[in-house]
Amino acid sequence: MSTPAVSFAPGACWTQGRPLPDERVGELRDSAAEAGDASALARRLVDDGYVFLRDVLDVDEVRAARVEVLERLVQVGEIRPPAADGIATGTSHRAESVGDLGTFWKSVSEGRALRQVTHGPRLRSLLTRIAEGPVRAHDYLFLRAAPVGRTTGLHFDYPFFARATERVCTAWVPLGDVPATDGPLVIVEGSHRFTDMHQGVRGFDVAYDSSRKAQVAADFGEFVAARNCRLLTADFRAGDVCVFGMLTLHGSLDNHSTAGRVRLSCDVRYQPADEPIDPRYFGPNPGGTTGAGYGELNGAKPLTQAWHVR
Repeated sequence: MSTPAVSFAPGACWTQGRPLPDERVGELRDSAAEAGDASALARRLVDDGYVFLRDVLDVDEVRAARVEVLERLVQVGEIRPPAADGIATGTSHRAESVGDLGTFWKSVSEGRALRQVTHGPRLRSLLTRIAEGPVRAHDYLFLRAAPVGRTTGLHFDYPFFARATERVCTAWVPLGDVPATDGPLVIVEGSHRFTDMHQGVRGFDVAYDSSRKAQVAADFGEFVAARNCRLLTADFRAGDVCVFGMLTLHGSLDNHSTAGRVRLSCDVRYQPADEPIDPRYFGPNPGGTTGAGYGELNGAKPLTQAWHVR
């Protein structure tokens, strides 16, 4: 297995509280040079299982969205001013000051600057090219603020979002710079071709089969060693985006920022405009995966509380 050089520092990628072996970490392939070529982007999604593009979103819009979100967390005592730095205080008065936590997180997730990034013309145009046709975005947005020590286990998105159609793509957007030390997205190399695992995922809907675990593996290093592959990531920058399908295995690294910085990112799903929709994720008051609305999301919990894999 060849291991091209990566731009992030050796030992920057942690999982389960320890560094990953350097030979099990690789860098996402940047397709920004092909950003205007719809057929090339569509091929890249098929060939690699993801499309990673640097500097394709408006950096000023991304930074405005970052400040908009973090200012709301400053107001509940979880982020230290200035908001743009994203440094956690280690305290919170969210629960006692905002009323319903789901309603609060819905209002944060529907901020004008944030929606300009997630539902604006730049990202929509990109997804239109990748899908090679008109698309529509899910209204329901997964906004994530992950303090030091947080991670998301390896999982497929299929059990959450493929009830109405499999032709859904996730766009992962870093809201600001997210280096490997801060726990960004990781994609399991070649996992879109793990047909043995896909057989167990198809037909699995987490809302109908809550006894099954969506997380595939707790120990990332052991998993990729057993599959003889790597975890792919990057030192993400404001303006970057990574798009992947329902059967691409992904998660996040540990956030082990020495500065106490929160990793801020969001996931938004797009699908072809002519495909049937899952009403859980559309409309002015989407119910989300379980029907609990925005209250079901980890983001609705104060930064001082523990969270689950999703």
